[in-house]
Amino acid sequence: MNFFALLPLMMMLVQLWPYSLSTQNHSAQNTDLSFLAVRRVKRGWLWEPLFATEEQISLDPVYIGQLKSDLDKQDGNLKYILTGEGAGSIFVIDEYNGKIYVTQKLDREKKPFYSLKAQAINRSTQLPVEPESEFIIKVRDVNDHEPQFLDGPYVATVPEMSPEGTSVIQVTATDGDDPSYGNSARLLYSLIQGQPYFSVEPKTGVIRMASQMDRETKDQYLVIIQAKDMVGQPGAFSATATVTINLSDINDNPPKFQQRLYHMSVSEEAPVGTTVGKVFAEDSDIGENAAMNYSIEGDSSHVFDIITNNETQEGIILLKKTVDYESKRRYSIQAKVVNKYIDERFLKEGPFEDKTIVKISVEDADEPPVFTSENYVMKIFEGAMSGSLVGNVTARDPDDDDSPIRYSIVQSMPLKRLFSINEHDGTIITTKPLDREIASWHNITVTATETRNPEKISEANVYIQVLDVNDNAPEFPKYYETFVCENAVSGQLIKTISAVDQDDSADGHHFYFSLAQEATNHSHFSVKDNQDNTAGVFTTKSGFRRQEQFFFYLPILIQDNGTPPLTSTNTLTVTVCDCDTEVNSFYCRYGAFMYSLGLSTEALVAVLACILILLVFFLAIVTIRQQQKKSPFSEKTEEFRENIVSYNDEGGGEEDTEAFDISALRTRTVMRTHKPRRKVTSEIHSFYRQSLQVGPDSAIFRQFISEKLEEANTDPTVPPYDSLQTYAFEGTGSLAGSLSSLGSNMSDVDQSYNYLADWGPHFEQLAGMYTSHRSVGD
Repeated sequence: MNFFALLPLMMMLVQLWPYSLSTQNHSAQNTDLSFLAVRRVKRGWLWEPLFATEEQISLDPVYIGQLKSDLDKQDGNLKYILTGEGAGSIFVIDEYNGKIYVTQKLDREKKPFYSLKAQAINRSTQLPVEPESEFIIKVRDVNDHEPQFLDGPYVATVPEMSPEGTSVIQVTATDGDDPSYGNSARLLYSLIQGQPYFSVEPKTGVIRMASQMDRETKDQYLVIIQAKDMVGQPGAFSATATVTINLSDINDNPPKFQQRLYHMSVSEEAPVGTTVGKVFAEDSDIGENAAMNYSIEGDSSHVFDIITNNETQEGIILLKKTVDYESKRRYSIQAKVVNKYIDERFLKEGPFEDKTIVKISVEDADEPPVFTSENYVMKIFEGAMSGSLVGNVTARDPDDDDSPIRYSIVQSMPLKRLFSINEHDGTIITTKPLDREIASWHNITVTATETRNPEKISEANVYIQVLDVNDNAPEFPKYYETFVCENAVSGQLIKTISAVDQDDSADGHHFYFSLAQEATNHSHFSVKDNQDNTAGVFTTKSGFRRQEQFFFYLPILIQDNGTPPLTSTNTLTVTVCDCDTEVNSFYCRYGAFMYSLGLSTEALVAVLACILILLVFFLAIVTIRQQQKKSPFSEKTEEFRENIVSYNDEGGGEEDTEAFDISALRTRTVMRTHKPRRKVTSEIHSFYRQSLQVGPDSAIFRQFISEKLEEANTDPTVPPYDSLQTYAFEGTGSLAGSLSSLGSNMSDVDQSYNYLADWGPHFEQLAGMYTSHRSVGD
């Protein structure tokens, strides 16, 4: 039996299985209920699976099946009732025989089945003779949908030269018909366009390579795939999809030079690194498969070099070493190009490289003079007379015309004063004697210029070494502080000395120490040469007395090993100290200083005491003068009567007394209530005038002070520390009264300020201010 013929039947049974179980369960429940009314021995529905074909168009209802009860005796006593999805509208039932009809066109893709319920009742009693049972009407599919490629159009990439059968891409089409019934949804793929390069598997839609293809011939192909349902049978629907297949590159082509021979030229004046020319090799591949490296083969690789431009894949020939037209005028080099990345599968087809010949001509140019050496080293002894020969430099014109050369020194002014050069033959001489101890080397730059073309100049370095001559005698390297105790014994070492020499000795310095002849016989000291460029100074007697002689001066002779040897006399000062065996350097220096001043310790103490007395006397005078410079108002502070208070804020003139009200101070009877003190951050300066009358009544003044003190003590806003309180209390009993303008009955308008104009030019601005004020008031 054909498997595909049984497949739809099996799918239908699988779908109907759940509904069959539910129908049976439901029937059992309804049967139990019906037994309460009618008791039957045998019952059951008789029907077959019901199917309705979709897309059927008919003016009359179409019969699809029949429901029948085994109790139906065909006497018309049973009535069949249909309920559920589409009952009465899409599906109708003949209530006498149970035949079911479909009245509308169905679409399986919208609804594949309908669930309905059937019941049989007795027409006479209207009681059910069959329980209500559920059944399904399945919509049978017809081929009414075309296949569709939902993912198209497709794009795929496959390496070129891929072998036959290589999978490229798989295309898939879908069909809205029922795949479980018939062949409506069974698709068959075929190739409409793309032969003979590609093929497609009919059932899977996998596109494969049908032959090897070269990307350099064609890199893109358009393939059309067709999908047919009904397994391609007549009347089947079809759909097509386009597949763009790109061939990716592989390295299957070697590079090739465009020319077998290149001609280039370069000037002999070109510096190292100059670009001589470019060569180019073509490669049909792309990307990294076309990447290549250039190289030079042969002996010319030391004169020329070649690098690869990774962007343009060109070979750039560079000058690696300067060329000379007079030496060699033509070069022939062999350039080679090789792929960077080689596919070993194609090595059998030949090497992935190519070669070409490059001929390079050297162009003549007017070159500057050329020295026989880039650096010259010359030597001369120090102290040589002015005009002494140092050495000679030579340059020539490399060109064929052999232009004459003019020499000169280009350096700083001090070197120009030391050396000069003959501009015709390059002879260098000294202009003054040289001193090696000042500078042992001199570096000068000599230029050579063509007389016919002064722009052509070349330079050479000349290093002049000044050779040493023994012209400096040895000497002490430093000042030696030498002390000897009064209790020193004979033969005691008191100092070790050495020497330095500014001259340079090829065999190394060696110095000889001895005591001068004039000090040998009567000296209390001796010098012993240690034969290692040091010497020791020893005492030749025991005991020294500072009172007799404080300093000893030893003349020491030092001789070097130069040719001729030089000798110098160096004086070593020995100071006698008041000590037993160990010397206290600080105390000895102090004693030496006092000795040089001619003072004893007692005299120095007396001098310091005098200085201290004078200093105390000076400080006392300064203190007395400062006390005499006190303010003349300090003795009459208690007689001050008025203070002037200034604030940072600007008030309204003399009539503004809100900031400081002194009206209460003018009454004899002082009645005050406690008011919190205002915080005034302004700096208050008090100026007082001396009263011409007798002071205020003591009782009133004491009462005023007591009240102010009580007010300060009870004020919670004051800081928790003592403060100085200043009050403008004039007291009572003054016959003159208050001089303050706050209580005056006269105004500025009643006064005349014309007299200010007579005071002279210094008061001209003041007179103008009061005159204008008067005019505004009027």
